[in-house]
Amino acid sequence: MADDTRKGAKPLTGRKVLAIAVGAFAVILTANLLLAFNAVRSFPGLEVDNSYVASQTFNEDLAEQLSLGWEVRAAVQGDTLVLSFTDADGRPVDVATLDATLGRATHVRDDQRPDFAYHRGTFTAPVDLAPGNWNIRLEATAPDGTPFRQRVVLRVAEG
Repeated sequence: MADDTRKGAKPLTGRKVLAIAVGAFAVILTANLLLAFNAVRSFPGLEVDNSYVASQTFNEDLAEQLSLGWEVRAAVQGDTLVLSFTDADGRPVDVATLDATLGRATHVRDDQRPDFAYHRGTFTAPVDLAPGNWNIRLEATAPDGTPFRQRVVLRVAEG
């Protein structure tokens, strides 16, 4: 049998095993608490007040919206946000009302409500956006009163 009595080697005692186990669980618990805190802190909120009530007319609302055949494109040109609404053939469409919120996907701290102006089939608004991913949560209305809701993802490049 080999002799494990090297110089300076200390035996593995119950106290050392306990310290290792407590330390490992402390690291795991700290990481979990940190992640949970950041998840709750950065949650932007609810999409709807009552999901059950919203679900009762979802299919009908979706069918009406799809019947419009609208497509929305968003771009940033300099310091201007440009929203284009087109039909299935790519022609500009008439939009009776437009309400939009521009913000980050992860928090509401940077949310802003652009002041859009309509000109030649597009809506434009001055904006000051940092690089990264942005969401435009828009609600528009067709001239016949049909509501149109969409979340448009906007990528702003560094530059």
